Amino acid sequence: MKKILIANRGEIARRVIATAQCMGIATVAVYSDADAQAPHVREATQAVALGGQTSAESYLRIDKLLAAARATGADAVHPGYGFLSEDAGFAQAVRDAGLAWIGPPPEAIRALGDKGAAKRLAVQQGVPVLPGYAGEDQSVERFAREAQAIGYPVMVKAVAGGGGRGMRLVREAAELPAALQAASSEALAGFGNGRLLIERAVMRPRHVELQVFADAHGHVIHLGERDCSVQRRHQKIIEESPSPAVSPGLRERMGECAARLARGAGYVGAGTVEFLLEGEDFYLMEMNTRLQVEHPVTEAVTGLDLVQWQIRVARDEVLPLMQEQVHLSGHAIEVRLCAEDERYAPHAGRIAHFAEPAGAAHFTRAPLRLDHAIAAGGEVTPFYDAMLGKLIVHAPTRGEAIARLADALARTEVLGLPTNRAFLIECLGDERFARGEALISFLDEHGDALRASLLEKEHFAHAHWSLAVILPVNQGLACDFAAPRRLVHREKAQTLAVRAVAGGWQVEEVGRALPDSSGGSGFSREEAHSRLKPLPPQGNVQPPWRAMAVQPLADGSLRCTEAGLAERVRAVAVAGGEGGPRWHAQAGGVDWWFEDATYLPQADASGAQAATELKAPFNGRVVRVDARPGQVLAKGEAAVVIESMKLEHSLSPRADVTVAEVLVEVGQQVRPGEVLLRFAPTAAAETR
Repeated sequence: MKKILIANRGEIARRVIATAQCMGIATVAVYSDADAQAPHVREATQAVALGGQTSAESYLRIDKLLAAARATGADAVHPGYGFLSEDAGFAQAVRDAGLAWIGPPPEAIRALGDKGAAKRLAVQQGVPVLPGYAGEDQSVERFAREAQAIGYPVMVKAVAGGGGRGMRLVREAAELPAALQAASSEALAGFGNGRLLIERAVMRPRHVELQVFADAHGHVIHLGERDCSVQRRHQKIIEESPSPAVSPGLRERMGECAARLARGAGYVGAGTVEFLLEGEDFYLMEMNTRLQVEHPVTEAVTGLDLVQWQIRVARDEVLPLMQEQVHLSGHAIEVRLCAEDERYAPHAGRIAHFAEPAGAAHFTRAPLRLDHAIAAGGEVTPFYDAMLGKLIVHAPTRGEAIARLADALARTEVLGLPTNRAFLIECLGDERFARGEALISFLDEHGDALRASLLEKEHFAHAHWSLAVILPVNQGLACDFAAPRRLVHREKAQTLAVRAVAGGWQVEEVGRALPDSSGGSGFSREEAHSRLKPLPPQGNVQPPWRAMAVQPLADGSLRCTEAGLAERVRAVAVAGGEGGPRWHAQAGGVDWWFEDATYLPQADASGAQAATELKAPFNGRVVRVDARPGQVLAKGEAAVVIESMKLEHSLSPRADVTVAEVLVEVGQQVRPGEVLLRFAPTAAAETR
């Protein structure tokens, strides 16, 4: 094996390149038009353009991938994860082309890649499964009868693919038809296969998976478990090994079942057997016939390079270790850094600033590891997954791993678009997570409390540090008088009186003393200067006046000090909508967005105008339009469905409205802030 074509993108492509380089193997990167400037393109030995923007036009085109392999003389293909990694047809096409396939045999992918077929095989191998239905009859009527027989609640799942797409929890019969339609549509878009299965839902389980490895000589072993219970939208965001709920005896039982399933399928290579764990009982969810996103935590606790193992097994070598030689050391935790807000909505846009925590290694086992494909100035497009990278910590104990990971996240800087960085820190700091009690239901049950705690920290950071961000670029304040400033954070305006003093500013929050949100226009520059008011002497600052000192640092950040409290603040200006530029600021474990609205029109007395439009919250493609002109939409009723980053998102009004205009159609690409619907003037609704 001399040259590997990597049929993928992003951080997993970089991960494979790193190991191949260490093994002296050349690599070929492929890329879409959207990824022309991506890091994996620069790092590979060669790179081939596939053309197109979407996955369907590029990374899912088997003909283009094989043509790239032929053109570059590649003799092997590594599929990464996602895209075609679990496509038996692709695996067979690679082999038929005379290339080595760095993955399981096509027959094993067929046997295990279909969740229904995998469950049937599991029963044959004595692996516990939940009661369910995965037959050929995909009619709503048949699913309704089977669900009634199983008993509600049930889980609807796509038989193909993974990553939580095509999954819906159904608590009662009335919800089933809509859940089937949505899951099938999402699965068809994501995997090209809209077939579904249903099974009894386990309401308070853990998600625990076993990493298995097999060679072509009949050896099958497991490398311990990973606990992936902290999820949103059925997608993992925190993974750890070992699980805080798995004893050595339970690990052995689960590992034996996982190995039996792989052996029964004639498996070769890396795979993951996923279980629902409830107490000491566990049930097969599925087997992923590929390397997992979270494989670094297994590498951390075993000291192994799993990509190297994949390559060695594909070269027909025997597994380097037998089961009794596998030892787990310490504790590892991984978090997925995603371009999404705290409500899990994905966001596309430009990364204005990126800085990783000092001491982080990349794509190799280390106490602190950051696997990513982030580049300052790079675009996060709506065509692919929202994940930007993965931060992994390995420590002697679970408590140390949690503390080190939270600290590393606080030192990771990604500005320009929303990320879940601060939300992940909040999750790691939760006492239930610290006690090892987080179940799959963790974020459903505690997400609102985590968001509320994070919002308090945002308000504090905004109140103390936002002025420091804007004032260095808004000079011209009088020395002896206070000038008005109005800042807006989360749609709430704050009016301040500010005077420049030596080394910083004196600040007072004011109400009616200066123009506020009582209506009319914002301050004109002439009005602002006409409203100047004198301050007490600089050396005699008394409440309600606050003194703030700001020191610009060499790296472009600011050291801000107020009342003895010092904080390092980083901020960038991001183009906004009608309100002008917005600021994205970060201080430790907090991110916040705000506007300097001093010279901008104000809202009405309530601080918000009645919404008369439904706008796109992010980039995406319209896949369904349910609203019609003249239609009365109830609060929360689906109006438009947008597909973004491989997920479907239903948009609806937050109050009863009457639709005046529909401005989009199915298949149309939309941008953040683009108006989708207009409501009648009397309607008062906000988009969700």
